[in-house]
Amino acid sequence: MTQVKATNITWHEGHVQRETRQQLLGQKGCTIWFTGLSGSGKSTIAYTLEHALVQRGRLAYVLDGDNIRHGLNKNLGFSAEDREENIRRIGEVAKLFADAGLITMTSFISPYRKDRDNVRHLHEQGNLPFIEVYVCTPIETCEQRDPKGLYKKARAGQIKNFTGIDDPYEPPLKPELTLDASQLSPQDAAATLLRFLAHRGIIPQDSAS
Repeated sequence: MTQVKATNITWHEGHVQRETRQQLLGQKGCTIWFTGLSGSGKSTIAYTLEHALVQRGRLAYVLDGDNIRHGLNKNLGFSAEDREENIRRIGEVAKLFADAGLITMTSFISPYRKDRDNVRHLHEQGNLPFIEVYVCTPIETCEQRDPKGLYKKARAGQIKNFTGIDDPYEPPLKPELTLDASQLSPQDAAATLLRFLAHRGIIPQDSAS
């Protein structure tokens, strides 16, 4: 549990309503939370979807796990406590982006179910759509890909607390979508997500084609 240290503060409401921003952008803000093992294809799918959305005139942005650790979360490691804080911070940022009207995609291993559920609850409290996408690519495929050489290092004991090797991954129980990147190309996965977003009313129906 994060300790609340800020006191004597009050939430300040602006003069622009969320609905006004949505009308301006022609879309609804939401968070699409990609979760799965390292090398599962989360970032590739997220960036492919971002590109597809922008090509269709939609405003979208990817918050990638490695990129966030270069800046906002560069003071966090990979212990259970730091992973929890990593996800808490990005959940708050994603909520702000979604409130601004962006279709926000997060690509984080986010291995612990409780942490992801906390982010979902945060969005539900703010009446913002939260779409959990489980990229369930088998670990054997992830290890064969090993684009960053991390599995090899983890197997050799050079990396500790590596998810799937010596740290657990808790898969979602009820994700909105499940994708296996060993069976789907990034383009096919993005097409599936576009149809889902149109069905949910996040983007216009003609943006799904």
